[in-house]
Amino acid sequence: MNSESGTASGGPEVREVRHRTDRDLVDCVRVLAEVHAADGYPVNWPDRPGEWLSKSSLLTAWVAELDGRLVGHIGLSRSEPGDLAPGLWGAREGAGGEATAVVSRLFVAPGARGHGIGALLMERAVREARRRGLHPVLDVVASDVAAAALYERLGWELLATVEQRWSADQVVAIRCYAATT
Repeated sequence: MNSESGTASGGPEVREVRHRTDRDLVDCVRVLAEVHAADGYPVNWPDRPGEWLSKSSLLTAWVAELDGRLVGHIGLSRSEPGDLAPGLWGAREGAGGEATAVVSRLFVAPGARGHGIGALLMERAVREARRRGLHPVLDVVASDVAAAALYERLGWELLATVEQRWSADQVVAIRCYAATT
């Protein structure tokens, strides 16, 4: 468990990051829907958002709470086909995709932004990847400028921006990042 207290907006606030449980999925989907409405993330709303948050390659996931309410989520996964950053990092480092852990499904409720929740979630995922002996990487759609700004502010290295075909009529620009060593 990781808790921090601060005084944003004049009152005490409690931020906590903890492992996600199955009971959290309903609240995670609710927050994800808020993020999708505000920011368009994910770009394509999944048919089954709970399953999308719990993909088979998932190693572990965390949620963030602010004053006792769930406001954020992050996952750490094994590399899957379609993940670009593991291959880019592996080619540069002379390692395979199995040497990486993919940070994914990061979102913070619009009303909870500005409290350092995204940075806390990222720190937890990076720490776990390194504990497992894996190098953290991630892909983000280039249009998600706020997410890219967070990664860069946290010192992540941009590996490349590439176009990826998601369907016959959808090509998306993807920014690929790796945590610095």
